[in-house]
Amino acid sequence: MSGMNTSLPAATLPTFLQPLGQGIYAVDTGFHRDQFDAAYLMVHEGRGAFIDSGTNHAVPRLLASLEVLGLACDAVDFVIPTHVHLDHAGGCGLLMQALPNAQMWVHPRGARHMVDPSALWQGALAVYGQAEMERSYGALVPVPADRVHATHDGMTLSLAGRALYVADTPGHARHHHCLWDATSRGWFTGDTFGLSYRELDTAQGPYILPTSTPVQFDPPALRASIDRLLSHDPQCMYLTHYSRVTEVPRLAALLKGQLDQMVSLAEQLRESPDRHEALKRGLLDIYADRLQEHGTALTRAQIAELLAIDLELNAQGIAVWLDR
Repeated sequence: MSGMNTSLPAATLPTFLQPLGQGIYAVDTGFHRDQFDAAYLMVHEGRGAFIDSGTNHAVPRLLASLEVLGLACDAVDFVIPTHVHLDHAGGCGLLMQALPNAQMWVHPRGARHMVDPSALWQGALAVYGQAEMERSYGALVPVPADRVHATHDGMTLSLAGRALYVADTPGHARHHHCLWDATSRGWFTGDTFGLSYRELDTAQGPYILPTSTPVQFDPPALRASIDRLLSHDPQCMYLTHYSRVTEVPRLAALLKGQLDQMVSLAEQLRESPDRHEALKRGLLDIYADRLQEHGTALTRAQIAELLAIDLELNAQGIAVWLDR
């Protein structure tokens, strides 16, 4: 590849590559729809790191991002999934094949699943079904064990001298960690700090909602993890779904308020004979009411369509938590 160029004007970059400043780029992985799922590329002093990968189908975009920035594949030092759900880590194995010097750093509860993804595949298969797995994810590629390293809470990784602090952040999943970048004063949050889709932005700013995807949703742990992130006084959060958000204190209050509402709804519906559908209706009520307060022009039907995947997965995850 040619010499590195990280100062290209945004207009010359592919539409899927969003420069966020301070050497950070969001890569739209194209999963499900535009601006739904992001991987991040950090470039510092001629070295690179990917944080989350999206699915196998995202890998060409990740490699194209290196190409357009003039960063060689052998200049990528790290691939760091925030957790091993497949929209975050499904493409990691295929990506690692193209990055000869990259080492993977993953939560200790997720490391074995990167080396042998068979259990990961079976778990996702139970949620999504065979046809969806093949369409959306493709065959999972294992990562050689000598290239997979387990993080631990409080450790720091160094990308050419740029510190990335690792925090264990259970609540969405027990195999979840977040990364603090002091340079930008931002957390790479995976799913710990919820979901914020640009279609839901209004004049009041972005909207955010929690995600309780199966199977390890734990509301008290999630609240504690959110509070831990806030203790660093972040200026921004780099969400996988979707991209960077600011206004962190307002979003945190919105996130935790809805988390409380979701728990209350779940407890009310614990013994409901139609629990799954009742949970989906109740969740839609919560989100639609909050969005109306937020000034959205979307109808309830439009909100339901936009959040269809999240309503289904959040209801499933809440049910697993109730039964546990």
